[in-house]
Amino acid sequence: MAYKDEQLNEEKVFKDPVHRYVHVKDRVIWDLIATPEFQRLRRIKQLGTTNYTFHGAEHSRFNHSLGVYEIVRRIIHNFEDRPHWNEDERLLSLCAALLHDLGHGPFSHSFENVFKLDHEDFTQRIILGETKVNKVLERVSTGFAQKVADVIAKTYEDKLVVSLISSQIDADRMDYLQRDAYFTGVSYGHFDMERILRVMRPIDDQVVIKSTGMHAVEDYIMSRYQMYWQVYFHPVTRSAEVILSRILHRAKHLYEADDYIFKLEPTHFLSFFTGNVTLEEYLKLDETIVHYYFQMWQEEADGILRDLCERFMNRRLFKYIEFNPNMQMQEWKELYQLFQHAGIDPEYYLVVDSSSDLPYDFYRPGEEEERLPIHLQMPNDELKELSRNSDIVDAISGKKRTDHKLYFPKDLLDGLSDERMKRRIKEILNERGEIENDD
Repeated sequence: MAYKDEQLNEEKVFKDPVHRYVHVKDRVIWDLIATPEFQRLRRIKQLGTTNYTFHGAEHSRFNHSLGVYEIVRRIIHNFEDRPHWNEDERLLSLCAALLHDLGHGPFSHSFENVFKLDHEDFTQRIILGETKVNKVLERVSTGFAQKVADVIAKTYEDKLVVSLISSQIDADRMDYLQRDAYFTGVSYGHFDMERILRVMRPIDDQVVIKSTGMHAVEDYIMSRYQMYWQVYFHPVTRSAEVILSRILHRAKHLYEADDYIFKLEPTHFLSFFTGNVTLEEYLKLDETIVHYYFQMWQEEADGILRDLCERFMNRRLFKYIEFNPNMQMQEWKELYQLFQHAGIDPEYYLVVDSSSDLPYDFYRPGEEEERLPIHLQMPNDELKELSRNSDIVDAISGKKRTDHKLYFPKDLLDGLSDERMKRRIKEILNERGEIENDD
């Protein structure tokens, strides 16, 4: 029997808190899960610093990747014998679902932003490089690894396969909304996935929704909207991310300085600092390693690095207020100068952070492909774009929401000896809005 068709002697299952069980029967999938590159995802948290706000959010990219695989497995099962679905794409779809987040680094997006990295680029490098994952995929057939990489890159010729893990209603989103809601303990991310899976239909190059399932999709979109603003963009979580990014910036700055000697040399970060990251070095860095450095850097001679690491490790986060520097440029300039005069480096202790989200959009020429709309299949088989039939979705369609906050260390301001300077800083901050607590 060819490797691509090989089945395990007995189906394996992973007990899962969201989907109850994750079922594995294909030898290829089982072998991929066992690779070091996939096992590494156990050491990358799904939600980065969100556990500083919701203490249960300790789940990993490993959990999520298995969940996305399981949803795609169930979708494909429902697609069997339906027109427009090519059964030859089954294994490719499962592999792409399992491996779609393979390239995430520690603290994911925060880490990427500091070092100008792209996890999707590293996902493809892992799949196509000299890795155990690549060896498994190439055993399926020569060039199979490239096909998997193409699906994840959204360049694969069969757009129906791509849409299973990358569209406005895909397995990736359906898993992380439910999984993140479960582990954070919130109610926002729950929706009737069973119903959605039952009404999904493969049509040409996309998955459409049977019109009778419209209300389940409305619930899904509103769940996503609420999760972004109540969980993913929570200001306390963003405060931890701000400190994390400032630590990495400071460590890079000290490394580039000729006169600073680290007590603990940042060996695992060197290639990131120089912008020449090899795949081998990338795979060696996970969140356990980063936490080790942060723990040890609390003893560094540099006061800023030492302070920021102590704040991150012990959850002494920055306070925040609503603040848009584009609208309050004069206040921003004055605050910046006041911080400098007070001896509080504004590059590290006065940070504006912006969050934005577009919960749903219909197709607009030139926009990214994932904004292709969700279509409803009407009783006469006509396809209609979702927001044209749903007042709820129409109300938020195309409406991008952006939120700006200013983060700063209130404890350092409270400790200033110059009362006039302290008073003026607090006047500016309080003019912009009440200082928020971090709980």
